[in-house]
Amino acid sequence: MTAERDFIPLRLCVLTVSDSRTLAEDSSGDYLIQALTEAGHGLVERRLLPDDRYQLRAAVSQWIADRGVDGVLVTGGTGFTGRDSTPEALLPLLDKEMPGFGELFRALSFEEIGTSTLQSRAFAGLANGTFVFCLPGSTSACRTAWDQIIRAQLDARTRPCNLATLRPRLLEPAHKE
Repeated sequence: MTAERDFIPLRLCVLTVSDSRTLAEDSSGDYLIQALTEAGHGLVERRLLPDDRYQLRAAVSQWIADRGVDGVLVTGGTGFTGRDSTPEALLPLLDKEMPGFGELFRALSFEEIGTSTLQSRAFAGLANGTFVFCLPGSTSACRTAWDQIIRAQLDARTRPCNLATLRPRLLEPAHKE
């Protein structure tokens, strides 16, 4: 006998990384905010920052230190140009990487953009009990990531397992032998 799980609304932040966009032109951030609120989650804060690893690290560090934030969605800065520095900025903050996210994102993206997906350095992980998802800057990439991966994993009703129901156990101490 299994009880039906209830939806657990999470508190999420959205960060757009761009040297060329303003908030008024940020269709990727707009999409993520619309998608997360339509799914029943709450937006804690939204920011747009230039592709500067120290500004990115400072903003995300502030959010992962806040017990009122369950997750961070970052869009942009995951490519190969000289200014793309999201992985270099944020990977050092992660306690645990989630390799399956980047692998699955690129597999799904291959169906849409072919071999161009190899230029994506999308990744995810866990930092101080907070989920961090780093996506490419295009709205279509954000849609693929949210619709096909993140939405279901942040929904406690997703079976057989999901990230949302892990929240109470993310900061438990490691087992000592």
